Amino acid sequence: MVVSASNRSGSLPGTSVVPLSPLAVELIGGAAALLTTLCWLPQTLRAIRHRDVASLSLVTFSAFSLGIFLWLVYGLYIGSWPVIVANAFSLALNLAIVVQKVRHG
Repeated sequence: MVVSASNRSGSLPGTSVVPLSPLAVELIGGAAALLTTLCWLPQTLRAIRHRDVASLSLVTFSAFSLGIFLWLVYGLYIGSWPVIVANAFSLALNLAIVVQKVRHG
């Protein structure tokens, strides 16, 4: 979102945003990162344990892994620990699924 000089809060005109401390914003980002990263753990464990990846799309998981990698690069450039940590773990989990898909089809 583009923030003009007259609208530094980043909110849409006519709306208000509750100001948060930088720590609160980072905690929100950390919580989001934790939840979206851990959601892949059951799928990854299942793919490794059961080698059941027939219904998973290699193209989808490969493209998604590339997207996660780009988010990780972005996080490194902006220095945001929630973005870096979440995407590093998500990338590892999704690449494990890609490897299982390649090995076991």
